[in-house]
Amino acid sequence: MTETRKVFHDELDELCSDVVRLSAMASEAIQAGTGALLEFDLATAERVISDDTFMDALAHDMEERVYLLLARQQPMAGDLRTLVTIVRVVHELERMGDLMGNVAKAARRLYPRQLDPRLRGIIDRMREQATAQLQVATDAFAERDPIRARALADMDDVMDDLQKELFRTIFSFPARDEAAVQLAVQVALVGRYFERIADHAVNVAERVAYMVTGRLHPHSAADAVLS
Repeated sequence: MTETRKVFHDELDELCSDVVRLSAMASEAIQAGTGALLEFDLATAERVISDDTFMDALAHDMEERVYLLLARQQPMAGDLRTLVTIVRVVHELERMGDLMGNVAKAARRLYPRQLDPRLRGIIDRMREQATAQLQVATDAFAERDPIRARALADMDDVMDDLQKELFRTIFSFPARDEAAVQLAVQVALVGRYFERIADHAVNVAERVAYMVTGRLHPHSAADAVLS
């Protein structure tokens, strides 16, 4: 291997490591943002919102490094697919951070109202499911494992069911006043944020499959619009 190619692969390996690092930051945001909402911990909510700037900075830095490698090295075949995949995966992970920032902002909007225990339980399960899907997607990327990646589509059904359960629970409560309506709206939005996080994990898995096999099966155009 020439020195130029060695440098290229070292930089590519560093980018892949930073994908895992960015995923860990997204996972931490899921944990902290959900905790801020369930406990109405405004200090943690503020930290989640603030920390999103670090995710954004890392994501933008990684994209610039990918573009420089593309321009300097003009990679082919598998290396080119890996770089294209990194750009798309970085976008998916960065969006997860944005969505958890929205969850943290919901905690501020709802304060100091308390959530019904049934709602708290469902949201906590959504946190667990989002975390699990992100972990599987990250492991699939790190290990170049398209078989593991394919499991994400079935896992996503669990999140869809949780969102439906959340909506049914919201609708079971009487809308006694404007405050109750506002709470219902905010909780419904939180459910949507978690559902989108799970979808982004599925997108990561699809990109992994493309990276390894060269075949891509994207979501429908409607899904792309909603992302």
